[in-house]
Amino acid sequence: MSTTERMPDAVAAKVPNLPETPGVYLWKDAEGTILYVGKAKRLRSRVRSYFAADHTSPKTIALVRRIADVDTLVVPTEAHALILENNLIKEYHPRFNVALRDDKSYPYIKVTLQEPFPRVYVTRRLTDDGARYFGPYTDVGAMRRALNVVKRLFTVRSCHYALPREAPERPCLDWFIKRCLAPCVGYQTEADYRGMIDDVVAFLDGRTGEVIRRVRDRMLEASERLDFETAGELRDALRHLEKMEEPTVVLEVEGGDRDVVGYARDGEDACAVVLRIRDGKLLAREHRLLEQAEDVDDPIVLTAFLLQWYRTAPGRARHLLLPFAAAEQEVVEEALDGTQLRVPQRGPRRALVDLAEQNARHLLEEFKLAAFEADERATDPVYELQRELGLPRVPRTLVCFDISHAQGKDTVASGVWFENGRPRRSEYRKYTVRDTPGIDDFRSMQEVVGRFVRRRLEEEKGLPDLIVIDGGKGQLNAAVDALRDAGAPGQLVISLAKRDEEIFLPGRSDGIRLPRRSPALRLLQQARDEAHRFAITFQRQKRATRTITSELLSIPGVGPTRRRSLLHRFGSVQGVRDAALEDIAAIPGFGLALARAVHSALGVEVPALLGEADAPPADATEPSPLDRSDDAPDASSPDASSPVPADS
Repeated sequence: MSTTERMPDAVAAKVPNLPETPGVYLWKDAEGTILYVGKAKRLRSRVRSYFAADHTSPKTIALVRRIADVDTLVVPTEAHALILENNLIKEYHPRFNVALRDDKSYPYIKVTLQEPFPRVYVTRRLTDDGARYFGPYTDVGAMRRALNVVKRLFTVRSCHYALPREAPERPCLDWFIKRCLAPCVGYQTEADYRGMIDDVVAFLDGRTGEVIRRVRDRMLEASERLDFETAGELRDALRHLEKMEEPTVVLEVEGGDRDVVGYARDGEDACAVVLRIRDGKLLAREHRLLEQAEDVDDPIVLTAFLLQWYRTAPGRARHLLLPFAAAEQEVVEEALDGTQLRVPQRGPRRALVDLAEQNARHLLEEFKLAAFEADERATDPVYELQRELGLPRVPRTLVCFDISHAQGKDTVASGVWFENGRPRRSEYRKYTVRDTPGIDDFRSMQEVVGRFVRRRLEEEKGLPDLIVIDGGKGQLNAAVDALRDAGAPGQLVISLAKRDEEIFLPGRSDGIRLPRRSPALRLLQQARDEAHRFAITFQRQKRATRTITSELLSIPGVGPTRRRSLLHRFGSVQGVRDAALEDIAAIPGFGLALARAVHSALGVEVPALLGEADAPPADATEPSPLDRSDDAPDASSPDASSPVPADS
């Protein structure tokens, strides 16, 4: 399906004044909410293209239909536009942009280099304060082991004094057990302490060989000045570092520093992995999960990852290997400033990319499996529905209503009853909409909900915990009016709009969007789909009954009994048309003449006879259609045999 939309007036007024230069545009809806942030090489042409092109992507079609206004920012170059675009995405989190899942829960090791006497500790918050961050560590155990090595090898202070402005009167226990050299009281100079911190940073950065050389030099210097106690401590640290050196060699590759990106995708979820290679050794693996990638090409998703996360990552290598070219790779390379992007096709570098992609696929499968298991372990959907929507009570019973019609005719409605998350078909109800002519879903919903509530109150059966309306704000407001008029203004009612699966509550202007894997949303969708199915089935029955009755009632001499006999024998009006005259005449109460009359009334060509011995027998028990009243229910109607009662 493809579609184009008319340009909103607010956008049309701004387009002629937009420059044909690089910039960023922000699409907004009628309420001013930012829907999408994009960059453009030529701003005016890009904005106009949204309404001039014939879109085929469902995501783009949904975006264009919501656009009411646009804001633009002009920048000097396309690279500036890329950077600004991703800064704005991080700030506003537009629903139509590819979303980078934030790993705020992952810990980092922080080295406070902005302080005269830096500290080393664990944090989960990243701030631009001049400190150096290492991580994030997806394996908390590995992070703790690295921190324990730092404490064992290096005499980093553990106190929180703002040295040298704040200081204790005497050293703490760490000085006595040789875990700290007490810079707080002047036992260690700032220069010596800084030299030790340089070793800590080098160690955390994976440059163990460099740390070994530094420690060995300091050990030799201490022995030359006959400081054998310090030399012995450095010797022990050196031995421990040398033992740690071998396990860090995970994979030997051709020398140099480089980062390698792996990418995997499954539907709307994607995973990007970065392998950090330093001095030819694979030292670390970091990953990010990306969401909202439906209907977005892989090169665009990869570009979003590089600009939203990798561009701001500390310690980037000069060479970055990619599994495939990013969207507008030359502009991305300019935005990364100093990092060269390459897409290897063969050889050792391609083997590294394959390894990164294998890691990405593995992590994405783990994520999907964990999400599935989380769904399986999820709480009862009715409790989650109460929690997500803030309902005052658990909706153990709910009724969902839907309206169905065929081009304004045969308007019907259905009400399906769910109890503890499961359908209870004995409480299903179907309605013929009587007081609302034509196509008016709002009035139809108001009529049906009012009839349901009044009937339940009259029969003292009680109302459900929650009423669900299939539709948006209009249908919800109609139901609220019906509840008020029927004497149940406090009844809980919500609506579920199918287009965006938004949930609307009375008194709230904005809708609620639950995660697609939410059991609560699945329960509402199941009830909505069941109500729709039940309404469609009833509407088709009504239409079929109306068609059959209108055609068979026009046949003289065929009353209710004979009409039932025809439908029972041949199943439908078309079956009667296709039947042979002899088959119709063989039915009790029919003869050849009446069979010919039936065919003639239904438009079937009847061959002429030389003589007709049979005359249509008089049916004393059946009046003519002109003398008969059909107000009584017809036992042959599909409604009559249905186990579900119809509310009239």
